[in-house]
Amino acid sequence: MRSDAAKKGFERAPHRSLFYATGLTPEELDRPLIGVVNAFNEIVPGHVHLDKIAQAVKAGVRMAGGTPLEFNVIGVCDGIAMGHSGMNYSLPSRELIADSVESMVTGHAFDGLVFIPNCDKIIPGMLMAAGRLNIPAIFVSGGPMLAGRYQGEDIDLKTLFEAVGKYKTGQLDDEELCALEMAACPGCGSCAGMFTANTMNCLTEALGMGLPGNGTIPAVTGARLRLAKQAGMQILSLLEVNLCPRDIMTRAAFENAIAVDMALGGSTNTVLHLPAIAHDAGLDLPLSVFDEISKRTPYLIKLSPAGPHHIQDLDEAGGIPAVMAELNGKGIIHDDLPTVTGKSVGENIATARRCTLVLRSADDPYSQEGGIAILRGNLAPEGAVVKAAAVSKEMQHHRGPARVFDGEEAALKAVLGGGVMAGDVVVIRYEGPRGGPGMREMLMPTSVLSGMGLDEKVALITDGRFSGATRGAALGHVSPEAASGGLIGLIEEGDEIEIDIPNRLLTLHVSENEIARRREDWTPYTPKIQHGWLARYARMVASASEGAILK
Repeated sequence: MRSDAAKKGFERAPHRSLFYATGLTPEELDRPLIGVVNAFNEIVPGHVHLDKIAQAVKAGVRMAGGTPLEFNVIGVCDGIAMGHSGMNYSLPSRELIADSVESMVTGHAFDGLVFIPNCDKIIPGMLMAAGRLNIPAIFVSGGPMLAGRYQGEDIDLKTLFEAVGKYKTGQLDDEELCALEMAACPGCGSCAGMFTANTMNCLTEALGMGLPGNGTIPAVTGARLRLAKQAGMQILSLLEVNLCPRDIMTRAAFENAIAVDMALGGSTNTVLHLPAIAHDAGLDLPLSVFDEISKRTPYLIKLSPAGPHHIQDLDEAGGIPAVMAELNGKGIIHDDLPTVTGKSVGENIATARRCTLVLRSADDPYSQEGGIAILRGNLAPEGAVVKAAAVSKEMQHHRGPARVFDGEEAALKAVLGGGVMAGDVVVIRYEGPRGGPGMREMLMPTSVLSGMGLDEKVALITDGRFSGATRGAALGHVSPEAASGGLIGLIEEGDEIEIDIPNRLLTLHVSENEIARRREDWTPYTPKIQHGWLARYARMVASASEGAILK
């Protein structure tokens, strides 16, 4: 066992003494030591119940003959961090999580790991750590939040962000806004739509690193606790055969995850996270792969923000096994790959059930192409990302004048002040991985535009990123970013910008001579933050097109 390095032999007597100081018995120390990596805290709604999930995991580990030892990692709630300086720390926290897990696991010589994530950057941070460490590991998330209910309709956090725009335009009064606040998020779990957290939990399952149901079983159910116990037991089976993350997270497994992402119309943040996870698993996953897979993958279910359904509806419809079974029928899934169940992908999905009221057949999809598209052009030679599934037909092709803002706050002020008109293309720059720093999400401007009824009339592009809850013609990850000299930093007020999603083009209609003149006048970027670890992050971070990894 790997833990023998810290507990076997006469020279490890001091080490055993320290283990015994925690209350472990010699019998427990003789068993495999299983790290339970828990993101529990008392501020993030997706995490407040993870103490109970951890207890279930530890019960499973003990039932299977292991000794569970729990430790914690940080987690930033993107919803609470949205729209202020806290969002600068969200994406970078992914690196802190991966680094801290690597430190804890290596320092204490664990034999295997059960990861308990549940929100946006925690899931990829833990998957990155699993790929780096490459010891037997399994994931069990805390599960999705149930949708809220208001006046007979399902609502979620997106409803509240859009309510800000409705309140501003007089469509909601104080009493209605307060009622929505109380109803939108009814309890624990990751926010109910196909936002980043739920997308990543579903893709963890598609990658083969989580048991069936990992992405969709609601947080508040007994089934979620049973799944946690099963994960705790299963890690001992993985340890017995030494099945490790790099055996599971192969290039083909990432292709499966991307295909599921496209079928679900998942969050654009996956285009940052999957390449970063692949990088730590020793693989290269260029943006071109996303578009190649999108073009051959049908879009099967409209989950919030693109449609009326929520994760609980996907769970009732058969969950990720049902989605993968539909895709497998079209030859899109690699079904011979290993998974943490100890069975192949094909064996896991062989008995999948499907509810056609929610999840469409691959023969009758919402569209023949997937929910995310990668655009290129002179404005984004390295790529830009859009959740095409959440863009109206009217905005699939749009050309309009640029409204240029250096930072989210200036753009939001203009939108709330009525300074953005139908037909405009809002440009928010110096919000990339380096320029932000930290590549803040732009959910506030897009949601306010939606609430004001402008999401089908106004486009928005940024070198920052968007929340999984964003809808409309919102293009993020424009690369190279402004802080690195990208063309987005040279756009001037009134320039014509063309967005052509079907043809995957993003074009600034300005002559090459004029662009050259502007480049000569451009002032090199001065970092916004000059101290603390974000200053180090800004110096080390790579382009969004590379997953914003640290180099």
